[in-house]
Amino acid sequence: MTGQLVLKKADFFTSSAQPVAVADRYPQNVFAEHTHDFCELVLVWRGNGLHILNDRPYRITCGDLFYIRAEDRHSYESVNDLVLHNIIYCPERLKLNVDWGDLLHSNNVRWRLSSHGMAQARQLIAQLEHESPKPDALSLCLAESLFLQLCIMLRRHRYQPQDAVGPDSGETLDLLMGALGKSLETPFDLQLFCQQHQVTERHLRQLFRQQTGMSVSQYLRQQRICQAQDLLRHSEMLIGDIATRCGFEDSNYFSVVFTKETGLTPRTWRQRYAAA
Repeated sequence: MTGQLVLKKADFFTSSAQPVAVADRYPQNVFAEHTHDFCELVLVWRGNGLHILNDRPYRITCGDLFYIRAEDRHSYESVNDLVLHNIIYCPERLKLNVDWGDLLHSNNVRWRLSSHGMAQARQLIAQLEHESPKPDALSLCLAESLFLQLCIMLRRHRYQPQDAVGPDSGETLDLLMGALGKSLETPFDLQLFCQQHQVTERHLRQLFRQQTGMSVSQYLRQQRICQAQDLLRHSEMLIGDIATRCGFEDSNYFSVVFTKETGLTPRTWRQRYAAA
């Protein structure tokens, strides 16, 4: 793409030998579409925003994890107190005899990290942030070993957004996120969820807003709109069928909500972006 913004290693790494670095975003502001000549892991701690990755929109919030390849195109829009870490790395500089491809690449670029996994990640990232800028050989080796621990830990504690539970999780917020991920096509009953998991609805609503900056209903609506945008862009489904697929029983109501959230009707949005 002509004029594509490319982020360069020289601007983010202290030397040509440094394999990994930590770039905190407190907060992450709106950022134009770009690629890199390095790879990165993105881990979201708080707030919310719209992450556009290779033309697919994702409404992101605490616990979201992305594996970004150098050639991937992505941007951030509609951010709201979005706090995240970028763990950036150069595959060709990694020296340990490890199957990095297995740890860092899969068919899925977006995962969620359980609450327990996030707590462990914070500790490892803090150590990595302290060690990675140091230029001596032992520090470079230690930084890479910390990165390896982080990758293994992420692999152990990550799960797909539509899974009902995380791999090790009994945390209510993790369970709620999983349940919401499975409810894009069907109604979601928060009261029933709270009864099943023996938590008060008021407490859960407050916890969810504290962590994400959104209400439960806002988050679910945003996820459904993102799915609708992806289907409008990459499928030939009828708009009424897309509405149903995204949890809207009435296509007219879907059009009203979609227009309010995006500024365009579903038909206009498809015409503008489907051929882009």
